[in-house]
Amino acid sequence: MARTWILTGSPENHRATRAHRFEVIGFKERNRKRALAISPGDRIVLYATGVMAFAGSIRIEGEMYEDHSPIWSRTADRPDPYPWRFPTSPEAVLDEDEWIPAASFVGALDHIAKWPPRHWTLAFQGQIRPVTDHDGLMLMDRLTAAAGATA
Repeated sequence: MARTWILTGSPENHRATRAHRFEVIGFKERNRKRALAISPGDRIVLYATGVMAFAGSIRIEGEMYEDHSPIWSRTADRPDPYPWRFPTSPEAVLDEDEWIPAASFVGALDHIAKWPPRHWTLAFQGQIRPVTDHDGLMLMDRLTAAAGATA
């Protein structure tokens, strides 16, 4: 059964993913074990830090592989820290000015409800986390509606 995951990344990393036509996504070195739980057919909902908004969703199209070629933000003295990669395809992606504020999901998503309402932003600490089917459907309803409104 396909799962929905939320991937937290900087707006710069979202731009890099867009520049690669949403055809690849990567996970940090320390998240290899979590990445091994992701399967073809799973959905990744993209969450942008700083602006605290959902930017879209992509589908996992194949098995995980290791690649250290630079795609996402890195410093000159460090290799790309996202070596665990998957081939992906865009599902519902939004332009930056259309990203959906995560605050609009407070009180609605099971995942956010794990924290006190005033600390809801803690729900998006860390790079990758699975969410319930309820949350996946709710996120996709909003993302699909927003993507459809701009199509």
